[in-house]
Amino acid sequence: MKELWELFLAFFIPGIVGYGGGPASIPLVEHEVVKNYGFMTTSEFGEVLALANALPGPIATKMAGYIGFEVAGLLGSIVALLATVVPSLVALILLLSLLNKFKDSPKVKRMTAYVRPTIAVLLGVLTFQFFDTSYESAGIVQTVFLAIISFILLERFNIHPAFVVAGALIYGAIFLS
Repeated sequence: MKELWELFLAFFIPGIVGYGGGPASIPLVEHEVVKNYGFMTTSEFGEVLALANALPGPIATKMAGYIGFEVAGLLGSIVALLATVVPSLVALILLLSLLNKFKDSPKVKRMTAYVRPTIAVLLGVLTFQFFDTSYESAGIVQTVFLAIISFILLERFNIHPAFVVAGALIYGAIFLS
């Protein structure tokens, strides 16, 4: 029962404060799952994130379902999914008319513009942590190689991120096992 409550909190809190959707809440989920509750390591979280990015659908719910299942089975998966979805669902229902009324307000647009850099910094910190973990486990040459190839494939050739993640997973399975 304690694990279910911890799972609920680990996904409910990022759901409440993670303004900006799934990508914005990833660093918050990582903090709760890895640092606060120790459900997994940073490396394991990185693998779950890569897998969730490769699959279609909202990233936060995919991660919640998988992590919940790993921690407490089917019931854990359900609890984590509910904790992820409930804050947005309640806020959407309660604030829909208010949001519709003020959606074109310059103040709301400025507020959103101020939040975006914070999200970028949180994602940058998470990326740095993943690079640090990758460097420790795979070495600097492999880490830099994968980062450069991934960047080129994404930016120069516009390859879909799911294919880049799948390629990196295959590379890791072949050369880093």
